[in-house]
Amino acid sequence: MFIGIDHGTSSIRFSTGKSCFKITREEARTFCWQDLARLGPVDEITGIALTYSMGDGISGITPIGQVEGRGIRSREGAGKHVGGGTRVFDQIRESGLPAIVIPGLHRDSPTDFRFKAYSHQASPEKIGIAYRVSQELGRDVVVSDVSSNTVTLLIKDGLIAGGFDACLFAPGLEHGALDVDAIRRVDAGMCTANEAFLQAGVNHTLPAHERLPAIALFSAMECAALLLLNPGARIALAGSLGPRVAGEVSALLGREAAIYDEWCASSGLALIARDVYQGRSEILGISVNR
Repeated sequence: MFIGIDHGTSSIRFSTGKSCFKITREEARTFCWQDLARLGPVDEITGIALTYSMGDGISGITPIGQVEGRGIRSREGAGKHVGGGTRVFDQIRESGLPAIVIPGLHRDSPTDFRFKAYSHQASPEKIGIAYRVSQELGRDVVVSDVSSNTVTLLIKDGLIAGGFDACLFAPGLEHGALDVDAIRRVDAGMCTANEAFLQAGVNHTLPAHERLPAIALFSAMECAALLLLNPGARIALAGSLGPRVAGEVSALLGREAAIYDEWCASSGLALIARDVYQGRSEILGISVNR
């Protein structure tokens, strides 16, 4: 049995590709590795692919026992800090179960150098999404993960070429890029930059009836931007909002978007675990450390 663990914005999701469960990040503060029995007998676990936070402290897929600092450079920065993800990571490490840690995409990643104008392109669970989608749709895909935040990646010739992180372009429901008003609030000492990021989503900036159309527009714009580098790529939408905005995104782009749900990341991570433990030396161009 291979397991993928998606450290998401609001919940942590566990999947084998056939069975799955999720817990909130607050609930995860009492997680024990024996809880994996909800997926099947723990003595049948052959490999786990785990994500944690931004994943910017490693650039390759790495056995959990070789990862220092849980694979991140700092706990400070853009994002919500609860403690549940830390608990899950530490429980998996202490369990002795075979587990690998997936990196995020950042300046040390094997992406197109032009995307490295920014320090961060995507957190690790997006690699799981990209892998599952590319396994099903082919070697050329643009995939937009739309939920609390929006992150869009380009897969070209079977390799991850780059992407737009949550704090760069398209908003999600809760998080987004800092605009002029947000920068003014930060400069005035009214909030931190991280607090501004956590309140930049459309739930905080637009009336209810305008929120999904705005998210659809900006997701489509990110897809359209990445299509510049791979015009023939197929389009996919994932995340909890993917099915809800797919029709409008497809209409804006003039091409059909494949639809994936909130389990795309964890099920894709389970596929990565399977392939790494069966001997693959790279995943979408990301090296596997042994």
